[in-house]
Amino acid sequence: MTLDQLLILSILAVTIALFIRGPWRHDMVALAALLACVFTGLIPPQKAFSGFGHPAVVTVACALILSRGLQNTGAMDALAQRVVPRSGNTTVAMLLLTSLGAFLSGFMSNVGALALLMPVAAEMAEKQKLAPGKILMPLSFATILGGMTTLIGTPPNLMVAGFRANAGAGSYGMFDFTPVGLVVALVGVAFIGLVGWRLVPARGQAGATSFDTGTYLTEALVGEKSAAAGRTLGEIGRMLGAEDAQVVGIVHNDARISPAAPWHRVLSGDILLIEAEPESLATCLSSLGLKMTGEPDSEREVPRQGESSPAGNVREKGGGKRKYAYHNEEMQLCELVVMPDSPLVGRAIQFLHLPARYQMHLLALSRRGRRSVRRVHSTPLLAGDALLMLGAEDNLISFAREQSCVPLAQRDISIPNKEKAAIALIAMALAVAGAAFGLIPAAISFATCVLAFMALKVVPLRNIYGALDGSVIVLLGTLIAVAEVMESTGAADLIAEVLLNNLAQGSAVLALALILIITMTLSDFMNNVATAAMMCSIALSTAEQLLVNPDSFLMAVAVGASCAFLTPVGHQNNTLILGPGGFDFGDYWRMGLPLEILVVAIGIPMLLWIWPL
Repeated sequence: MTLDQLLILSILAVTIALFIRGPWRHDMVALAALLACVFTGLIPPQKAFSGFGHPAVVTVACALILSRGLQNTGAMDALAQRVVPRSGNTTVAMLLLTSLGAFLSGFMSNVGALALLMPVAAEMAEKQKLAPGKILMPLSFATILGGMTTLIGTPPNLMVAGFRANAGAGSYGMFDFTPVGLVVALVGVAFIGLVGWRLVPARGQAGATSFDTGTYLTEALVGEKSAAAGRTLGEIGRMLGAEDAQVVGIVHNDARISPAAPWHRVLSGDILLIEAEPESLATCLSSLGLKMTGEPDSEREVPRQGESSPAGNVREKGGGKRKYAYHNEEMQLCELVVMPDSPLVGRAIQFLHLPARYQMHLLALSRRGRRSVRRVHSTPLLAGDALLMLGAEDNLISFAREQSCVPLAQRDISIPNKEKAAIALIAMALAVAGAAFGLIPAAISFATCVLAFMALKVVPLRNIYGALDGSVIVLLGTLIAVAEVMESTGAADLIAEVLLNNLAQGSAVLALALILIITMTLSDFMNNVATAAMMCSIALSTAEQLLVNPDSFLMAVAVGASCAFLTPVGHQNNTLILGPGGFDFGDYWRMGLPLEILVVAIGIPMLLWIWPL
């Protein structure tokens, strides 16, 4: 083993460990790996960021913008509303919903397809009287499966196509992934719709009118006339016990006090941190005469559209500045879930200045399975957090779009526009056709479509770059360069040799199965793009040493990287449904494990048939 091989393998081992268990986000880990390669001399500084010019990166960026356009125009809404029945036979409805999700994710991002259909799933859960997770997990898995069917369906496919192009064999076409991916997806969706959804644990109340977000944590102000004023925490706890709620903290003079002291007497002006189910929040507050601290005061006003913000312009009566009065008939409650690509992740709500910027308020926060150690407005948000918001419908829509949140109400966040929807569909069809028939490269085809979206205002210019997931772009651009080092130093050949001699025993079929299984296993615990980048070099080296068709092994990486079903961290879609579905970490494998076994059982024969060794 040479020094360069030792260095890149050490960097790779640390990178994988950080991906799986580290405190950093995946794009930070990937950037650290790239810089480590630069500082150790494995990558020349002038070539460090060459990966960002790779066609795969450009295509992913374009696909994200096009997906946002399809969502914003409501181009797919009518299809979803007409295809998926909300009532009737549960199995039929499940099959139709998951099939639609798989189809959509072949032409738009997995997360976009899931976000588009989540309101449909909410209504279906209510009508079918099922726990929301019974529908959310099948839908998530189906959209993941659908992504493997086309070149643009999921970033790992673009990564695999890029490696093939770098190997001098040319890039894969738009539908080269379809023969294997479509069969695996069809069998997987059939399993999910017929059997799999029955294996999902029922978290939450069947027939609930909203997703089981878990308990909400809210701050309630103790007023002078409140029934809680003058009572001890023990007395308040007994009063809340009837509603299965509890006090988890108290703020007195800006200092937080533990609720473990039942003799502590609550005073007017104190703030109680109450944990309760969404359905019982109102009862808990009214029984004690409390008011949520985020709720607007009746003597203040949200400005109407076009008026200046009231931030800093509201004083007590007689203070000399204009007063505002909330128009309650325009206000509504809405539960929003923070998506993995949301700019809210890692930020506290207090820094957004919601009343001034959006004329809306955060009332409560739900983080399934974990309790905030801070106050609601100062708690950094995580992907999957549920926010109970109060505001006008237009403001809620604007906030959800700009901050990448998904509403859990029965209305969609997009405002349908038939004219722009038609433009979006036609432009998208032309882009797909151009790439599919090899008229122009995929990156050029989809970049042209993005330009059309911009010129025709399908996506507002101010929102174009907001549609990009910067973490995915950084991940792709950095790992392409790191993966090339594995190949140039011979590290990939070394790993392939160990794999062949010790595990596959020289069998090409067994080696193919191992590549698929190892890729799938890594995808369950680390980002699928990172997995594809690391496994492609190993797959190519394995095929070269066996003197067999490298396409078989690259396609095995593509299938394996698209099948993360055992954990909530392997794919963004699994993370997104964690809170709304009320799931725990160990709930995913119940349907995910048999599904992964099925993928291997179907995938290996299909790979050998379509891409013979």
